[in-house]
Amino acid sequence: MISPEWARVSKFGHDSAIVSDRRRLKLTGKDENWNKQYNHEMLFTKSIPPTLAIFAAASFSLAALDFRDAVIVVPTDATAREKKAALMVAEEVAKRTQIRLPIQTNGGGRATITIGRAGRLKGTLAGTTAGAEGFTLASSAEGSGTAAAVVTGKDDRGMIFGAGYLLRQFRMERQKLELAGGLRVTTTPATAVRGHQLGFRPKTNSYDAWDVAMWEQYIRELAIYGTNTIELLPPRSDDAPDSPHFPLKQIDMMVEMSRIADEYAIDVSVFYPALDHDYFDAKTVDFALKEWGEVFRRLPRIDAVFVPGGDPGDTPPKAMMPLLEKQTANLHKYHPKATMWMSPQGFSQKWMDDLEAILQTEPKWLTGIVFGPQVMYSLPELRARVPKRYPIRLYPDITHMMHAQYPTAEWDSVFPMTEGREIVNPRPLAQRAIFLSTRTQGNGFVAYSEGCHDDVNKMLWSALGWNPDADVRSILEDYSRFFLGPEVAVGFAEGLLALERNWTGALATNTGIDTTLQQFQAMERTATPARRANWRFLQPLYRAYYDAYLRGRLRTELDVEERAMDALRRAPQTGADTAVLRAETALYAASSTERTRELRQRVFELAEGLYQSIRMQLSVTRYQATAIGRGANLDAIDFSLNNREWLRARFAAIRATAKEAEKLAKIDEILQWTNPGPGGFYDDLGNPNQQPHLVRGTATYDADPDYRKSPLVGFSNRVPEISGARRSWYDHAEALYEGSLQMEYTGLDPAAQYKVRVVYGGDAIRIPIRLMANGDTEIHPMREKPQPVAPLEFPIPRAATANGKLRLAWTRPPGLGGNGRGAQVSEVWLIRVP
Repeated sequence: MISPEWARVSKFGHDSAIVSDRRRLKLTGKDENWNKQYNHEMLFTKSIPPTLAIFAAASFSLAALDFRDAVIVVPTDATAREKKAALMVAEEVAKRTQIRLPIQTNGGGRATITIGRAGRLKGTLAGTTAGAEGFTLASSAEGSGTAAAVVTGKDDRGMIFGAGYLLRQFRMERQKLELAGGLRVTTTPATAVRGHQLGFRPKTNSYDAWDVAMWEQYIRELAIYGTNTIELLPPRSDDAPDSPHFPLKQIDMMVEMSRIADEYAIDVSVFYPALDHDYFDAKTVDFALKEWGEVFRRLPRIDAVFVPGGDPGDTPPKAMMPLLEKQTANLHKYHPKATMWMSPQGFSQKWMDDLEAILQTEPKWLTGIVFGPQVMYSLPELRARVPKRYPIRLYPDITHMMHAQYPTAEWDSVFPMTEGREIVNPRPLAQRAIFLSTRTQGNGFVAYSEGCHDDVNKMLWSALGWNPDADVRSILEDYSRFFLGPEVAVGFAEGLLALERNWTGALATNTGIDTTLQQFQAMERTATPARRANWRFLQPLYRAYYDAYLRGRLRTELDVEERAMDALRRAPQTGADTAVLRAETALYAASSTERTRELRQRVFELAEGLYQSIRMQLSVTRYQATAIGRGANLDAIDFSLNNREWLRARFAAIRATAKEAEKLAKIDEILQWTNPGPGGFYDDLGNPNQQPHLVRGTATYDADPDYRKSPLVGFSNRVPEISGARRSWYDHAEALYEGSLQMEYTGLDPAAQYKVRVVYGGDAIRIPIRLMANGDTEIHPMREKPQPVAPLEFPIPRAATANGKLRLAWTRPPGLGGNGRGAQVSEVWLIRVP
């Protein structure tokens, strides 16, 4: 008999009606009276969505069929892809079991695993009613004789996906290969395009070091999870021209990746930015046609080309669209059926208007529009403005954690300061919310990726693309079982969910971070040597240790800063210079403990393991990563987490002051920084726990994951460790695009005079900002933000607070487009003027 944890069909991550025991029936809400309900017959489960027809063998517990001595059977005249599917099964089984299954054209009386396309297989288990890219998986019933399993693909892709699904249903351990008996699963994907960008370029934090074998393995694993598209980048993009990690020239690796994708029947898209300065110039266009044409000629397979309007590139649509018409003809010389897509990323309102006018003429060469980061319209708005003949393909950013299309809610600023934008980032619940919020508006997705740190998110999107009703926990258990082994499937899945919870709320008080580490340490202690070398095991370990290290050090550094403040509070008694010296001594005291030193050491060990296993470059100095901001977060692990650098600059200014009274005044300014005085109010807008007057949106994260309807917390590019800024200046609240960032005050003194003090932080330092009161009173017009960052003060007209209320609203100039950022505010004091 098979174990309760194994005896179920995951349906690309979704529990089927096959359940092993009464406990699971109760947990899933299914009828416990399984015998009466199904009478041990093979019944069609009509309640399953039409994209996922399931046949279930009814039994309290399903017997396992033994395939240790099986052969893989392919048709006598097997095609190259039938052979590839069989080889994939044989190799993946061997890696996990030490069992080598021969591939042949007959069973010879042994247990068989038969793989082929519909119409090319014979037997009672063969055949499929699946649609395009779908398959049927069937296994013989218990006691029916020799064990048999058959994968029948509707087409080549269906066969590859079916073989991958079979691998995920096997229970594989050393010298063990089992499959539930009596299976009959027929399934067709719900989403037409299910893809991921795989850019072999210097800027990524791992991909640039992958050789051909590593790329084939990863593309194979994506196929096992139902991915039908990969997207490549050309040799010239917004990257450096070379990487010290490249095993091949970029164009040569593109050729290899295109070839590999074709062997697995996977589509190849090329993300091709238009980078030249002036495409109105005929010579520039001629150069681009020759450059792109050579790439088109070299690649054995191209099914689509996607040209972003920006990020990178900056080409107005009146020049872009004629260029793409010519490039489409250029593309069709070598790939006649390939399609052309473009996105209005970064377009201003003027450019959007120009694009809409062109689209109304419905150019036939254009296949569709892509919705990705930095599109100024929301997805529903874009769909309403684009002619219906053009499908919209999604380009979701599943790889970044800040300055991103879908930022993290309530992320403590310590994480972006240190772990950064491209950290190991399993976000299963958030990714499901993003997927579900976008799926009805497009024909599929090719997700944005900068490396393998988003691996869990990739597999999750592919699984949801196959079945949008799939249960997230089941997907994660499937992922954990297939890549790490059945014995850790449940625990590792829970660990991935716990890592997502690590990033919710204030770091200092999130005790769940320590629990998450304990969960992973328990799995670490019992891990086999193979699992300890498995990069998919090492990545979450790295995050769990890093998170716990940050929490331990933050708590210590906050205590250190408080001791420094205590020294400053005694300045009137000790004298200013003595107080500053004592405060500085306290501030620079050792901020580590034995525990944090051990955690830090383990982070570095895991970083080395990740470089050796999957070539993750987590340090510029150690692994020649491109930059700290490109995933090299090991180099940021010791950045100060308190106001040490800001205070050091303040201490220098105090020492340079001659008079004691002035020194004491400067010390008092430090101590009273957040004090708005009697009748006043203070908000640290980058801290979700200190935003009492921020007007929050009414939409939930599930309904508004890209924050089009709600303010969000954002982060500067200028890390306090380097810039010397206050911690409170590193983060901010912001509104995107045409939205306004609003604060509301009540209970004000109608007879009082007020002023507003504000710090304009953020990363969009060149974008002007305007402040209005109550919608009709200008507090200040569009103005530049001060550099370096410093507080500004503005009077509030008495009439604006005469009713005891005040609403402040900040906006950026309308119609800018770009990344939408600019209305960014770090700190606000509403001060009652004496």
